[in-house]
Amino acid sequence: MANASAFGESSPSSHSYASAASAVKLASLGLITGVSLLGNASLSLLLLKDSSLHTAPYFFLLDLCVADAVRSAVCFPFVMAAIGGGGWPYGALCCKIVAFMSVLFCFHVTFLLFCVSVTRYMAIAHHRFYHKRMSRCTCAAVICMAWTLSVAMASPPVFDVGTYEFIREEEQCTFEHRYVKANDTLGFMLMLAVVVGTTHVVYVKMLCFVYDHRKMKPAQLVPAVSQNWTFHGPGATGQAAANWIAGFGRGPTPPTLVGIRQASHGGSRRLLVLDEFKTEKRIGKMYYMITLTFLVLWAPYVSACYLRIFVRGAPVPQLYLSAAVWMSFAQAGANPIISFLFNKELRMRLRACFPSCLGTLTPTEPYCVI
Repeated sequence: MANASAFGESSPSSHSYASAASAVKLASLGLITGVSLLGNASLSLLLLKDSSLHTAPYFFLLDLCVADAVRSAVCFPFVMAAIGGGGWPYGALCCKIVAFMSVLFCFHVTFLLFCVSVTRYMAIAHHRFYHKRMSRCTCAAVICMAWTLSVAMASPPVFDVGTYEFIREEEQCTFEHRYVKANDTLGFMLMLAVVVGTTHVVYVKMLCFVYDHRKMKPAQLVPAVSQNWTFHGPGATGQAAANWIAGFGRGPTPPTLVGIRQASHGGSRRLLVLDEFKTEKRIGKMYYMITLTFLVLWAPYVSACYLRIFVRGAPVPQLYLSAAVWMSFAQAGANPIISFLFNKELRMRLRACFPSCLGTLTPTEPYCVI
């Protein structure tokens, strides 16, 4: 008792520092939660309401927004309760459930961003195949696959194949970071790093493809000159090409008309011009910025985890660890901000929701530049 009283009397500044640190953590996490819920809810409603945004890239973006919003609404309040109570105020089962959901949403974002990177590469390198195969059913299948893999990665510790514990230094329930010789959760951390690294490799491959084809000109229809049913000129490919343009074509596309999509139900034909290529490239840029932000915000925390796993008794400064954990929390609210910053069409659709901004809108062009 004497030692305890002496310690309490000799460290009033430490108590005041701990109280101030808790207040800062609560305020910052509350701000992150509010921004995440408001931003993801607004973007989700916009994507659902506007039928022109019902395309594959925005379906994936909608899924990301829903996952981040649920993470903020379900997981962050428990962290705030742990900070306010000075420890985990609930039982071990609740800790496992909260940790499972936190890890589930983290891996889901990781797997989905990898799938998006593959679809972005397909949209650039194999444009016609992408638009032919990337239907709503395909998007639903990709999203379901990402959720299934995420559940598979987050479930084993729930059944004691691994460990979910309350980490006092992090104020959250997550993997227990034990030394590598006694650590059975290392594989999960390695999987996270491998998937994020592979995603960046796909984007580098897409960048190399764009760089190699930067001098290619867009496909253009050069009209042929007809003289007694004989076609001459740069755009002439014979009667087959003329029939194909008129809507009666059969078989493969004539070589000089590659890029022209035939109308299926009498509608206007879709010309794959340079503007559309730029649109796909800029959507890819938006998703790459989301992926890069995910890497930047999670890298400090993952580095601290690896340090504690591979170095026994590694001295990780508490200030660095707290900042790393809160950066991983901030990722839940970053996607809407990045989406509006790097997507012109989303900004236009958002401004259209406010009557005061309708007068400043520009008319929508046939090819929207994103």
